[in-house]
Amino acid sequence: MDPAPKNVLVIDLGQLGDVVLSLPALEAIRDRFPEAKRSVIVGAACADVVRLTGFFDDVIAVDRGELRRMNKLRATAKLLRFASGIRGRKFDLVIDIHSLPETNILGFISGAPSRLFGNRESRSIDRLSNFRPRPPLEDKSLHISRYYLNVLGPLGVEVSDPHIKLVPRQEDVEHVRGKLGTDVISKKRLVGICPGAGHESRRWPLENFAAIADQLLSDDDTEVIVFLGPEEASDPAFADVFDERVALARGLTIPQLVAGFSLLSVLVGNDSGPVHIGAAAGVPIVLLQNRFSPGRYLPLAEKMQVLQKDSVKEITVEEVVSAVLNAQDS
Repeated sequence: MDPAPKNVLVIDLGQLGDVVLSLPALEAIRDRFPEAKRSVIVGAACADVVRLTGFFDDVIAVDRGELRRMNKLRATAKLLRFASGIRGRKFDLVIDIHSLPETNILGFISGAPSRLFGNRESRSIDRLSNFRPRPPLEDKSLHISRYYLNVLGPLGVEVSDPHIKLVPRQEDVEHVRGKLGTDVISKKRLVGICPGAGHESRRWPLENFAAIADQLLSDDDTEVIVFLGPEEASDPAFADVFDERVALARGLTIPQLVAGFSLLSVLVGNDSGPVHIGAAAGVPIVLLQNRFSPGRYLPLAEKMQVLQKDSVKEITVEEVVSAVLNAQDS
């Protein structure tokens, strides 16, 4: 590898939670190559998270959902145009954080003379990487943030405590304050709820979230804010189940979501991307999980209580209310 590459590309095509957990590695890349032009390829839903950090000069967003919705011929043509554009940018070094077959191929097509890919058994195309020494084989007993950092080991990167803090922009804080209103944000305890999740097995019953909101609102010093993503905001069940006293925050961009979370006393929710963002924003977390969820994907939170049962639906309202109150008092 050129000891001082001038044009570095990082491929970080994970889901929202994965990208949040990769932020310590992205920061380490920024620190390792402070003088280089740094670019990163991420999914469209994750682009604003990375932009908010300021670690990269260029954030290249890929709408993977759009590609899946296209017929194969159109999707292939679009991918070829994209790969050609990447190759034309003449990167010196490409780092594939997740290291999947399709991202390894993209890294190879980039034409970068140095290619550092994660070492994932049965998932990586090792012969497309040429960086030596190679990173250690993925150790699945380690937290995924540590795996991402281990990928950077051959670059001489050492980070003892993977952690990141997403700092909201002041204009986003003011936007959220105005949207919620003074009556909401002036309360002593602001409890956020994220009721969505990508899969049914990770969703605590919606009526249970409504029940904890009702109990918490019996305290005049408490306000409950329900954060609805695009899918939840378009489903009337999410709005109809909550008492009219509950504040609904919908239509927020990712930077505005970070700003909203930064105002909270505690955030309670399912295992989902927004909860990872809340952890990175520094709010105490009450996480609801089934017992079989892999611990290596837990949010990187400074303060977190994880409530687990064999099924997430077995977690009781009383347990969650108690955890929320403990988070505020600790």
